[in-house]
Amino acid sequence: MLLHEHFVRNAKRFHAKPAFIDRGAGKRFTYRKTLLSSLLLAAKIRPIKGKYIGIMLPTGAGCAFSILASLMAGKTPVMINYSTGAAENASYAKKKCGFETIITSRAFLEKIGCSPSACPPLALLPLDKMLFLEDLIKGVTLWEKLRAFLVAKLPLNAILKRARAGTEDEHAVILFTSGSEKEPKCVPLTHENILANIEAFGKVINFSEKDAILATLPYFHVFGLTATLWTPLYFGMTIVTYPNPLDYKTVCSVVREEKPTVIVGTPSFYRGYLKKSEPGDFKSVRIAVSGADKCPDSVRGEFLEKHGITLLEGYGATETSPVISVNTPERNKPGSVGKVLPNIQVKVQDCETGLLCETGRPGKVLVKGPSVMKGYLEDPLQTETCLKGGWYDTGDMGWVDEDGFLWHAGRLKRFTKIGGEMISLLKVESVLEEFLPTESSCCVIEVPDSVKEVKLIAVVTSRVNEKALLKQLSAHLPNLALPKEFVYMEELPRMGSGKVDFRRVGEMVRGK
Repeated sequence: MLLHEHFVRNAKRFHAKPAFIDRGAGKRFTYRKTLLSSLLLAAKIRPIKGKYIGIMLPTGAGCAFSILASLMAGKTPVMINYSTGAAENASYAKKKCGFETIITSRAFLEKIGCSPSACPPLALLPLDKMLFLEDLIKGVTLWEKLRAFLVAKLPLNAILKRARAGTEDEHAVILFTSGSEKEPKCVPLTHENILANIEAFGKVINFSEKDAILATLPYFHVFGLTATLWTPLYFGMTIVTYPNPLDYKTVCSVVREEKPTVIVGTPSFYRGYLKKSEPGDFKSVRIAVSGADKCPDSVRGEFLEKHGITLLEGYGATETSPVISVNTPERNKPGSVGKVLPNIQVKVQDCETGLLCETGRPGKVLVKGPSVMKGYLEDPLQTETCLKGGWYDTGDMGWVDEDGFLWHAGRLKRFTKIGGEMISLLKVESVLEEFLPTESSCCVIEVPDSVKEVKLIAVVTSRVNEKALLKQLSAHLPNLALPKEFVYMEELPRMGSGKVDFRRVGEMVRGK
């Protein structure tokens, strides 16, 4: 079955159950109403020319309906990142995928300061090639409502026959890598990729239709799309959406009031929830998964102390749909990224020799399995570089311990050679975080140096006593790994997923 067919199956099965509690829009949608809305929207999308259609909407029922409707209409949704330059990213996606139409919202574009008149790059997409949800809703006729109602009343197999468009090995979505280090890559994921990930991830976490999940991560990010849209729809869960994960106080209120049993987020978001929450706010939560970035021990420890909840760290990539490994309540080793999913293979390879590393020895992490993409869109050179014999080169460093847990050591690109030694910037950050206030964030970057070719600069969000801090760090790090300079920033620039935007940090530091 295709992704949207699993949704249709559950829409018939759980017709009166809430599918979406959209706290951003202040609306609730049952599975029946979600099916009706998706059918209505699919009828509007179907006549559009081309295979691809852009979607630029915040996390909420409207975005979910647009994704479902696109697939029902035989289109592949291209998810546009609006958090790092909506206009530029829309133009970039259009250039890469060749679509002409974007589904968006007038109110949303105004809210992010990117109305077509205010954003010249967005003008490359003429207004008559943009579908605004507000206009679509107003333009629905009585006959269209009646037709969608009659279709929704049909037996399951009859609806599936109408909604089927393609096979499991065809593209279900086009996503873009974060671009935190360089230009984003265009990643097509098939129905088979995402379904394989859902089935394996859901099995180890033990999801069921009794669960309700908090969805604050953007759907243009693979973590948000798979974990907080397709996974709950696959299992018949209720999805509680709120479009701004940075509105920590409101998110905590939403959790307290709507009582989700599952939350997923990034470490920076969990740190924000710690600041704005009260004991008891998260008492309904049975599973809390942290991903997309390394989870500091301080955040994990304080969340457990304040809320009695263990943050379960996982690891993944856009190209793997995304989950590769995850800790579970039954099998949890704090600091690791968990055990590899049952349908995934991982090998750790020596960066220089290409030989397999023995247990416990760090190397380059390669992944193979049904959730791994088939290749980058229209980019055979990049595909050949990253995919060989079905093995995807993650570009990450890590190791597997004697108990089979995977440990993430950071991006290979976030290692630097100083004085002939390989230094992990992630390791330096992890040690630095131990000596900073809990509410502080940091990142370490390398910049050119006339003496040793490169030097390390620590960027911190709190004022520090540099001399005292260096003395503390020297007890845990070799001299070569000690930052040569500290730069204060009130806030680190981040991607929509919550990851630090290292490229932007570097530009800001070098511009000082």
